[in-house]
Amino acid sequence: MSAREYDVIVIGAGPVGENVADRAVQSGLSAVIVEAELVGGECSYWACMPSKALLRSGAALRAARAVDGAKQAVTGDLDVAAVFARRNRITHDWTDDGQVKWLHGAGIDLVRGHGALTGEKTVRVTAPDGSTTDLVARHAVAVATGTAALLPDIPGLRDIAPWTSREATAAQSAPASLAIIGGGVVGVEMATAYASFGTKVTLLVRSGLLANEEPFAGEMVADALRADGVDIRTGVEVVSATREGTGTAVLELSDGSHLEAEEVLVAIGRTPRTTDLGLETVGLEPGSWLRVDDTMLVSGTDWLYAVGDVNHRVLLTHQGKYQARAAGDVIAARAKGEPVQDAPWGAHVATADHAAVPQVTFTDPVVASVGLTAAAAEKAGLRTRVVDYDLSWVAGASEYSDDYRGQGRAVIDEDRGVIVGVTFVGPDVAELLHSATIAVVAEVPLSRLWHAVPSYPTTSEVWLRFLEAYGRGSATA
Repeated sequence: MSAREYDVIVIGAGPVGENVADRAVQSGLSAVIVEAELVGGECSYWACMPSKALLRSGAALRAARAVDGAKQAVTGDLDVAAVFARRNRITHDWTDDGQVKWLHGAGIDLVRGHGALTGEKTVRVTAPDGSTTDLVARHAVAVATGTAALLPDIPGLRDIAPWTSREATAAQSAPASLAIIGGGVVGVEMATAYASFGTKVTLLVRSGLLANEEPFAGEMVADALRADGVDIRTGVEVVSATREGTGTAVLELSDGSHLEAEEVLVAIGRTPRTTDLGLETVGLEPGSWLRVDDTMLVSGTDWLYAVGDVNHRVLLTHQGKYQARAAGDVIAARAKGEPVQDAPWGAHVATADHAAVPQVTFTDPVVASVGLTAAAAEKAGLRTRVVDYDLSWVAGASEYSDDYRGQGRAVIDEDRGVIVGVTFVGPDVAELLHSATIAVVAEVPLSRLWHAVPSYPTTSEVWLRFLEAYGRGSATA
């Protein structure tokens, strides 16, 4: 059977791959997506969407209990079974019919199976029944295969069948006890969720929580987790793991103690899904991260693109989609012989990955940040000034909760008079983040921000308080 030809072949049908293909098709190219699992990818079924579904019910209950009049009406605890059922609805019971329908409507073809490169611009897809389909790209192949959970080489760990983020977000019931290895985003979010279900959670971390955020963010999250009954053990590592059959797992820790838990979640990092991608056929190393430039073109090639987590620039869905829009536009421009440059609408290059990445951690309290932390700005050689503000002092906070606790920080580049980083910690601060992202990305001068008047009474008034504190010299160094 002869190979099927397309302008663009995309390996991976998550939101990143979908956006690459959609952008290419909108520009007049033909595109096919190859997917071995579910169309919609990790985010839709095992990451962003199910994790937030598991977190939301507990957050809503805590919010109701924080306001007089509402808390008196709350007469029970979470219905945990209903939480899992709601999560199942949000993941469509792990079926992708709706996503496939969208692909067809967008004019994108789909080939199910495992895709691997067989040479320059050629991909072989092996279906579950063993049959193969050969594809040839006229212009480009885009790899959007994402990442998998990293399992450390700890004696016995693999043998106890530990959870990764997939099992944690897809579980159909809550274990009586859960040990979580890792204090990053996945670790603290799942600790928050399962603690709200009544699970006895133990969090094992080498140092503090959320190490890439401002220090106060991890500290506030740790305080809240402890208040919810989470046992946080810092400075310890797992030395070995055992489990008798399907019974309790036993972890031996570096301090000589032992920890027993019904389930163990490993959340220490990610590894690229490139092991069986056929990279060796085009002179690249299997299992490696794929290095790219700002157009997402893989180093040393003129036809292979790597988009999203697999290029290791920023492991976040929204940044991957941003990269995908750039890559799709670049592929189309190059196919048409047009110059690749930063177009008026912002296409063709992904520059926000370098210093303007927004991220939300949906713990209680929520952590929302964009740009540089104070430490990162100092390391970058910027002459900065830091303005901290207690969010409970903003009028809108008192409307939100009877005992609002939150903190905001703005990192200001003194030489340019612009904000280069913002962090908010508190209830629902995720909705403050895009204003901060615009300020950082657009490099809005502080003199202009004075004229962006926040509405009253809302927590957005923190922007005025940042400016007031900076203007009268009361910022902390």
